[in-house]
Amino acid sequence: MTTETQTASTAPAVPLPELSAELRGHVVQPGDPDYDLGRTVYNAMIDRRPAGIAYCRDVTDVRACVRFGRAHGLPIAIRGGGHSAGGLGVADDALVIDLSEMHSVTVDPDERTARVDGGCTWADVDHATIGFGLATPSGILSTTGVGGLSLGGGTGYLTRQFGLTVDNLRGADVVLADGSMVRSSETSHSDLFWALRGGGGNFGVVTSFTFDLHPIGENGTIIGGPVLYDFADTREVMRWYRELQPALPENLYGWFGLLTVPPAPPFPEDLWGRKCCGIMWSYTGRHEGAEEVLEPIRSFGSPVLNGLGPMPYTALQGAFDGLYPPGLQWYWKADVFHEISDEAIEVHCRNFERTPSGHSTMHLYPIDGAAARVPQEATAFAHRDGGWNGVIVGVDPDPARAETLSSWARTYWEELHPHSAGGAYVNFLMRDEGNDRVRAAYRDNYDRLSRVKAHYDPDNVFRINQNITPAE
Repeated sequence: MTTETQTASTAPAVPLPELSAELRGHVVQPGDPDYDLGRTVYNAMIDRRPAGIAYCRDVTDVRACVRFGRAHGLPIAIRGGGHSAGGLGVADDALVIDLSEMHSVTVDPDERTARVDGGCTWADVDHATIGFGLATPSGILSTTGVGGLSLGGGTGYLTRQFGLTVDNLRGADVVLADGSMVRSSETSHSDLFWALRGGGGNFGVVTSFTFDLHPIGENGTIIGGPVLYDFADTREVMRWYRELQPALPENLYGWFGLLTVPPAPPFPEDLWGRKCCGIMWSYTGRHEGAEEVLEPIRSFGSPVLNGLGPMPYTALQGAFDGLYPPGLQWYWKADVFHEISDEAIEVHCRNFERTPSGHSTMHLYPIDGAAARVPQEATAFAHRDGGWNGVIVGVDPDPARAETLSSWARTYWEELHPHSAGGAYVNFLMRDEGNDRVRAAYRDNYDRLSRVKAHYDPDNVFRINQNITPAE
């Protein structure tokens, strides 16, 4: 795997000015001053040259773009936050439907719901909801787009307590492949609603989501932060963590990581560049009595850093934004794990010892508690057996290191995969991992997804994604 290089367009000329004239937004095409900026994505290992980028301002714009793309035989790519690991928001010779100018959030604090436009990031949502002391489950970077994370499942700090992001989705407005729009929920287009909750962008363009919200902490203030241990303690820490995490109260969540301490505040200078293992904790219960809940964490081992303390939930959500800005080289490999076996721990220790860069890391995110109590067949997201959602990421700013990053991640994954559950979280898949990996992500739900795809998108218009082929 090397950085995907720029290629010349082979697409026939299309009358993009005609499309632009239909929109409240605008269209950028090759040759325009902001074209190169417009085609960039979060993962700089992806370099694509779309036929045009349509910045939509409303649902009518999105509908016009879908119809135009189909009429002119253009592949259609959908970009919300642009955080896709595989850069699925852009494609060569495609019409990119960019939703970033659709980013309003409307909170109903009485109903405890939020209506969220498809171009929002989680920073937009958290800013709007936390003022009411409310939140909905999301990821661990506030710069992540709402659309991509939600449609793939959505795991993060609130998952053990309130389930996945898709478990908190109440309804969605969707522009379909024929350019029409439907409202999807448990009572309207319920088959589509089932598929949206984990099935990715296969079924249409979601222009708005309605989420359930939950009170967290004390007026949005939680107790959280990293607890880091020396890398030499990894075996002991992982064995302790695998037993402790499932037994904790569900309002206490911790994801495990192998990392190199960043050479920047707030980390102490004597730790800069040091390999560590650690757990990022989040306690969203009442602060009175928190010390008793956190005592097993505070009393374990010999941490080199204990960063637990009160903080706004928004600070927790944005804690890693500065460490992982857009424009880095990324290569991901992922699996789901029902257990953290001794054999797997040895694989982790051996491979992270030779990590290729300070940004490269490995994370294990719990999938238990409320998320595991939802039946596998209730939503398209299938890996609800309990355990962890794991990802290995090779990351570096230097494009010349792309092959080194991807080779390290692949080798690490190949050794670890035999200890996995055999499938992965679909949002962690790279661009071209193949249909077998997509099927493994959805397990027994794949065939039903394929039938829903055939009903709503029989021509596979929405195929620049982890694609589910329409049933015949």
